[in-house]
Amino acid sequence: MTTALPAPFDDPVPLAGPGLSGAATPRLLSRRQKAAIVVRLLLAEGAKISLATLPEELQAELARQISTMRFVDRVTLKAVIDEFVAEIEDVGLSFPTGMEGALTMLDGTISAATAARIRRASGVTILGDPWEVIAGLDPDRLLPVLEEESTEVAAVLLSKLKVSTAAALLGRLPGPRARRVAYAVSLTGSIAPEVVERIGRALAEQLDAQPPKAFADGPVERVGAILNFAPGATRDEVLEGLDAEDAAFAEEVRKAIFTFANIPDRIDPRDIPKITREVDQAVLITALAGATGDLAPAAEFILAAMSKRMAEQLREEMDNLGNVKPKEAEAAMNDVVGAIRALEAAGEILLIAGDEE
Repeated sequence: MTTALPAPFDDPVPLAGPGLSGAATPRLLSRRQKAAIVVRLLLAEGAKISLATLPEELQAELARQISTMRFVDRVTLKAVIDEFVAEIEDVGLSFPTGMEGALTMLDGTISAATAARIRRASGVTILGDPWEVIAGLDPDRLLPVLEEESTEVAAVLLSKLKVSTAAALLGRLPGPRARRVAYAVSLTGSIAPEVVERIGRALAEQLDAQPPKAFADGPVERVGAILNFAPGATRDEVLEGLDAEDAAFAEEVRKAIFTFANIPDRIDPRDIPKITREVDQAVLITALAGATGDLAPAAEFILAAMSKRMAEQLREEMDNLGNVKPKEAEAAMNDVVGAIRALEAAGEILLIAGDEE
């Protein structure tokens, strides 16, 4: 159980305690001393106390106060605890401390854009461990930090992430940059803890200040997804226009596009049975029968990956179907592509990278 301390007691308050002769005599305890007594008792009872959100100076003062105290008699302890319990019982409702506490409480209730705007306007800083905040972010948001910040900062960031996440991010960096950052990790052993915390706080506030994105996917993925299901003539015309405007962007879009013609290059033959089970057989036959010219290798690839009996049966159905109208063939092939994309999104299959040998 985590226990949160209430507001400080009034100071000073006379408490009864035994004097040198053993008789009860009034004593004065500061609110810091009372807090130290309560914390000491709770810790002795095994309670987990949430004090990390307190300002650092108050945490330090509490530690200092505990270090100066020695013994407290039972009468004084009982008086402090009685006052502590009475304080808790009088609390009807408690609110979080500060704007960051309020925003944390309202997380999921107000929009992320509103929360970010409030933080910027109020100058709110991240409370608690900033590295916990950073570790919970999408790795895609961390990649620009590794690309743009100094190698020392990038090395600290990698060192504070899970090994799997750090390895995935390192693999997305260009070779020379990845080598420099990896070498810088070897030099982080002598960095002082307070420096690491300051770096984490600065990065957390920097990442928190980034405006939320309107789209989950980048422009390359969005254009590629649109062109995936566009008519072939439209797709070719758009790509030619993109080549004239921005050849590099056009090349990235080409890598993101997956069409029926890409099946032999980007699909593992062992995944073909899984794909064909997701497509209505009549649609599959139409797609295979309509795959002529440059698309014929894709149809042959699919048939070759099936059992011999199934492939022969489909070839008979294709012969019986005869000529297929181009629009019907394209619609059927788009259905096959849609099934492949759905299986990929569900993690059932993996597409081979477009530039992979």
